[in-house]
Amino acid sequence: MTERPTACLVLADGTVFYGKGFGATGQTVAELCFNTAMTGYQEIMTDPSYAGQVVTFTFPHIGNTGITAEDDETADPVAAGMIVKWDPTEPSNWRMEQDLTTWLAARGRIGMGGVDTRRLTRAIRQQGAPHVCLAHDPEGNFDIEAMLKQARAWQGLEGLDLARDVTCAQSYRWDEMRWSWPEGYSKRTGNGPKVVAIDYGAKRNILRCLASAGCDVTVMPASTTAEDILAQNPDGVFLSNGPGDPAATGAYAVPMIRAILDKNLPVFGICLGHQMLALALGAKTVKMNHGHHGANHPVKDLETGKVEITSMNHGFTVDSQTLPDDVLETHVSLFDGSNCGIRVKDRPIFSVQHHPEASPGPQDSYYLFERFAAAMAKS
Repeated sequence: MTERPTACLVLADGTVFYGKGFGATGQTVAELCFNTAMTGYQEIMTDPSYAGQVVTFTFPHIGNTGITAEDDETADPVAAGMIVKWDPTEPSNWRMEQDLTTWLAARGRIGMGGVDTRRLTRAIRQQGAPHVCLAHDPEGNFDIEAMLKQARAWQGLEGLDLARDVTCAQSYRWDEMRWSWPEGYSKRTGNGPKVVAIDYGAKRNILRCLASAGCDVTVMPASTTAEDILAQNPDGVFLSNGPGDPAATGAYAVPMIRAILDKNLPVFGICLGHQMLALALGAKTVKMNHGHHGANHPVKDLETGKVEITSMNHGFTVDSQTLPDDVLETHVSLFDGSNCGIRVKDRPIFSVQHHPEASPGPQDSYYLFERFAAAMAKS
């Protein structure tokens, strides 16, 4: 660089990266991860599962499609910040409404460009997801020692319940379906199976996929009781994605899930919902070294032999060795063999670690929403 750095990233091990800041000014403390997706930076930044994390994008050209409000997965960015190789690209897209830098600044999120993201990604893979302090100061004044202390003092995601921070404040109905050309988003009409979706940080496109599969969707907060759910007289219950440690959120979610399981209703879980369903069934979850974050993860369906390319975002995983005898492992990652899906024998209860709604990512796994709808119709 030929000019003074305006952004700084300090890792808890003392490593310091300098770059050019964009978006909001100030500083934030979080866990650092990397995402390998080539598209969908807006969906990634607004995915509630990224609460408490700064995202390093391995794809160098970020910002090239601008920002489009329709593509938000929740109302505002949830990821704590973003790290990119190049300064944000000048946007050029027929749907764009705003550029990335302006959007980040208006929503209090810090960006940092000019970083050797390959080196940073290697550090994360080799050493695990580090705790970091990210700062943006247009004057280039950084107190490295103070930032290092903050990074080292941060408690991390283990034991942290973040679902309460990103869940909805009250229940609501959802009828918007998936985007399609040329009409965009359309509304579901007619009758369908009644689904209660528990919002631990639900992405909008998951709800759209449920609606597109014919479901009549009611979204309820993370702390909703089994009694309140059953009062809706649902045909099935959906457990959404979300951030944080599943064991921490499970302190109040697992008893609710177990009460629902006793009613033998169809249950479908994704990501955090998958992990907490596993906890409710008697398995355990563990923190991963650096997690899975990307839109190109191969997952094998052990029951059909089919390999699906999937979207993933998780830092915890279900320990398949702890699954009880009546729970089958249905999917595994072909990257590291970690668990990616389970189902209960002879019962309409299943879940997956990956994201069948994509956004961003391939749509190989959309059939799971149709499987859930079919299970409700059958029961």
